[in-house]
Amino acid sequence: MANHGEIAYSTADGNDYAAHEATYEGFIKLVKYGSISVALIVILMAIFLV
Repeated sequence: MANHGEIAYSTADGNDYAAHEATYEGFIKLVKYGSISVALIVILMAIFLV
């Protein structure tokens, strides 16, 4: 059987919290600017395709 003991992530080997934070910040920027771009395209379509 597999060992399902509690894992202490703060002491686990290989955790790179700085890289995790950088990846999360990049994802948030991608979502923010992607949403703004889509909204801008929809607004421009409403203006020019009427």
